[in-house]
Amino acid sequence: MVRQGFEGLTALITGASSGIGAAFAHRLAARRANLILTARSAGALEQMAQTLAQRYSISVRTIPADLAESGAARVLFDRVRADGSHVDLLINNAGFGKFAHFLAEDLSTYQRMLSLNINAVVDLTYLFIHDMRMRGSGGVINVASTAAFQPVSYMAVYAASKSFVLSFTEALAGEYQKYGVHCLALCPGNTATNFMTVANAITAGMSFARPEDVAEAGLTAYLRKRNSYV
Repeated sequence: MVRQGFEGLTALITGASSGIGAAFAHRLAARRANLILTARSAGALEQMAQTLAQRYSISVRTIPADLAESGAARVLFDRVRADGSHVDLLINNAGFGKFAHFLAEDLSTYQRMLSLNINAVVDLTYLFIHDMRMRGSGGVINVASTAAFQPVSYMAVYAASKSFVLSFTEALAGEYQKYGVHCLALCPGNTATNFMTVANAITAGMSFARPEDVAEAGLTAYLRKRNSYV
């Protein structure tokens, strides 16, 4: 059954071309939310946009971007604002990790990971939450991880980055609830996306949640005003 609460709002989703980001896009489209989708994969974004716009009669805009690049968040913000659009719900979903001995990955990989997992999250939240506060409504869902709750050997940088996301989001929740702006840190466990493939993780014997169920849980927790949800 479709729950109400998002109809007519505009949601910006990062990392929207696959996995949890794509699941958020489909779930919100079914609730008649308008969408702004961003990821590196322009072709996948455009195909998704056409499908969702036709199926649900909503507005879907795509803005391809690599948010690990310096200044990319500001460029995205400016492009969203260029036509007078505003964002009611920001979903910072883009991110990646690596499973390896710490020294087995290049330093540049970790720098890119931190740029995407932390800097882009802070930058986009900073840029969009100002208007939400002025309007007295809106919210942010930052996708963290169950890895946020403990150090994870062989994924040291990734787990630390998600600890930042969890702490950052819960702190903002305390600051901004009085302005009508809600912040949620969504902390999924293993999920059936391409994350593990990119991370070069060993997955034998692991169980995985469906991205559709993770997105559904996130939206439900958001409507229930949770500050974090595992």
